[in-house]
Amino acid sequence: MKRKKETKYFYNVIYWCLALLVLGFWNSCRTDFEFTPDINSLSFSKDTVYLDTVFSNIGSSTYTLKVYNRSNNDILIPSLQLGKGENSFYRMNVDGLSGTGASAGKVFGNVELLAKDSMFVFIETTIDIQTLSNGNQFLYTDHILFEANGIEKKVELVTLVKDAIFIYPQRFPNTDQGGYIYETLSFDADADGEDDETNLQGRFLTDEELTFTNTKPYVIFGFAGVGQNKLLNIEAGARIHFHANSGLIITPGGSIHVNGALSDDPLLLEQAVIFEGDRLEPEFSDIPGQWETIWLYEGSTDNYFNHAIIKNGTIGLLSDGNANDPTKLILENTQLYNHINFGILGRASSISGENVVINNAGQSSFAGTIGGRYEFTHATFANYWSNSFRQFPAVLLNNYIIDDNNNTITNDLESAVFTNCIIYGSNSNELILDEVSGSEFNFYFDHVLLRFENTNATLGLNYDFQNSLLFNNLIRNSDPQFEAPSANKLLIPNSSSANGVGIISGHLFQDILGINRGALPDLGAYESQEF
Repeated sequence: MKRKKETKYFYNVIYWCLALLVLGFWNSCRTDFEFTPDINSLSFSKDTVYLDTVFSNIGSSTYTLKVYNRSNNDILIPSLQLGKGENSFYRMNVDGLSGTGASAGKVFGNVELLAKDSMFVFIETTIDIQTLSNGNQFLYTDHILFEANGIEKKVELVTLVKDAIFIYPQRFPNTDQGGYIYETLSFDADADGEDDETNLQGRFLTDEELTFTNTKPYVIFGFAGVGQNKLLNIEAGARIHFHANSGLIITPGGSIHVNGALSDDPLLLEQAVIFEGDRLEPEFSDIPGQWETIWLYEGSTDNYFNHAIIKNGTIGLLSDGNANDPTKLILENTQLYNHINFGILGRASSISGENVVINNAGQSSFAGTIGGRYEFTHATFANYWSNSFRQFPAVLLNNYIIDDNNNTITNDLESAVFTNCIIYGSNSNELILDEVSGSEFNFYFDHVLLRFENTNATLGLNYDFQNSLLFNNLIRNSDPQFEAPSANKLLIPNSSSANGVGIISGHLFQDILGINRGALPDLGAYESQEF
């Protein structure tokens, strides 16, 4: 009798366990949710979504709005749409759905939202300012409208749109493979007197385009070329923006003059000429590799940059050839930041710079390669690159190149002179003097603050820092105390070891900010100040 009771009890337990399991499973797989049309319970992560400034006809980044159902009820949003409906320049994706047809991204119906749940609304825009305004900029607004039972809730959308002068190559339909074929540049690339076809998408600037003003920004798609016997003049305050894989190329016989001036406002930089990418959102302000380079091709001379800021490219300035032409590239009061490879790359070239600042390059801030002539006075070569492993130091000099057949071809480094400079960064050694025999290798560092911690005597005679014929008044491994080098703020304080230890040199008697230098100037491009 007792055994029967135990058995019965056992089966009762099993029954109730199975019943509870089935009930739980049924609840977890419910399909009979009762969604009630309601928006009263909705709240939002923000009441206004500000999409950062965009150029006309260039798409924005994607911005996020989070929508919350804080009630205990499953609700239905009968209508979720842009205020201007299908005519809006905004587009939405609602919790992964973009819709179909003419109303795709604009109008959504019967959107479900579970109790105590949330969903994402993603917003982006592309706006043609010409359809809105005759001015250079226009504030475009709309709203996201949530509606149920005659009740409305809104989230405002705001975007500043800028007009620009767009420079781009022609494109032609590719009848064989579909898509488009883009115009490419042709010029005498090998100096044989005949034009050569290149694979550089772009076109030459017309005579009417050879003066860039500050009236509107310029947006360049592909490479904009300056042709033979042509001069590109860029006036103070001009803004030049490059689309991805784009740049400027000054071809043989061409020249560029960048005529920036000292700005009154250190934040607005209203008189500086700025070269950067075409994404205006704040998150892109310091992103390297958004465009290619300003390329001074061999045979281009009389190139001059003053009060220029060149940032966020692959190579800031690429200067090829013309080692014996002192006008090849002259830099004054120029800053280069956040380039994937080099801030400045010279290849068997001639570069002269005064009041130059370079920082944050994926390889070297300055590289003078395959020989050439280089002279810098009051320059700050810093490198605090943190986006990836950096193979090379802040400054690299060599006198050779290895060709495609692995042959070493040398060329004279005729002169490399650094006076009143700072060469410093996050690596323990921020200088490479990479010489091979067979060609000259001439350099001189005069009143320079250098980070070079390696004391290995096997490095060679080029690193004999006691040799006054190579190094004069060298300060090694004393931190210049830059203000915030990772943010490209390279001011030095009065307590810096670079303060007051320079010599009078060069022809600019003010620093890059217009501060007078005295009889004992500081090293680098900046005179010291407290911050």
